[in-house]
Amino acid sequence: MSTAQTLTLATRESRLALAQSEWVAAQLRAFHPGLTVNLLGMTTQGDQILDKPLNQIGGKGLFIKELEVAMTEGRADLAVHSMKDVPMVLPEGFALVVVGAREEVRDAFVSNRHASLEALPRGAVVGTSSLRRMSLLRHQRPDLAIESLRGNVNTRLRKLDDGHYDAIILAAAGLRRLGLEGRIRALLPLEQFLPAIAQGALGIEYPAARTDVAAWLAPFAQADTTALVTAERAFGRALLASCDVPLGALARMAGGRLLIEGFIASPDGAALVRDRVEGDAQAAAELGHALATKLLDAGGRAILDALPRAHG
Repeated sequence: MSTAQTLTLATRESRLALAQSEWVAAQLRAFHPGLTVNLLGMTTQGDQILDKPLNQIGGKGLFIKELEVAMTEGRADLAVHSMKDVPMVLPEGFALVVVGAREEVRDAFVSNRHASLEALPRGAVVGTSSLRRMSLLRHQRPDLAIESLRGNVNTRLRKLDDGHYDAIILAAAGLRRLGLEGRIRALLPLEQFLPAIAQGALGIEYPAARTDVAAWLAPFAQADTTALVTAERAFGRALLASCDVPLGALARMAGGRLLIEGFIASPDGAALVRDRVEGDAQAAAELGHALATKLLDAGGRAILDALPRAHG
């Protein structure tokens, strides 16, 4: 629990989560000289269950539930998340600040033997943990063997190095934050691979009633990044997004206006609808919702209706 000058930050214990949390802690100390920030390392259910795809065990919320319990019980005051792992609807009683600095949004192609996705031979084995990436890979390269790959970044790289895969796809942001940018052979083009919702962004979650914590976190907020993430997450909420739905979105500022592009696809990649809308950044959530409606009307509804929806 915090005192006037101490905050406890709950974090997963993976190298990436710790790196992100340590960065946030350092920023907080820089923003507020004299503030003490302690890290509380935790292992979540999502970290423990590695033999099944996320969509079969309850979705990305498994990565943050224990951290929220720690905040509810007063053992922690805030928690840092990769925004792409945060469910589209926060549990009641929690609030979120989007960190202004967004990392690289694209997916990274990682391989020890091949320079690019296009260079992979027919039948090559590609590993990924993401239903979105699986669907897009099958859409672009139906000749490849796409296999599930769970675990933290270092575990996935080790499995690649041990020869279990010809290539793996990871978020470039995580590799860069870990100082592993040298493992990236190519960045997948946005024209073919739209990222996960809010990929590359960090969020700081805290109990909504804690106005003191909100005040400590205020310097992190940046209007443009907040608007972009707001639009993307509104798109996801409108589509009831979970790990069961292959979809992605990317919002960008262009000439003072907000442009958001998104897609919905079938798991086998055979059906895919993609479009964009743009408008005033002050209406970010409305733009995300409008794009969802546009895609549903263009064939997305039939794709979603055909999906097994075991988890919300």
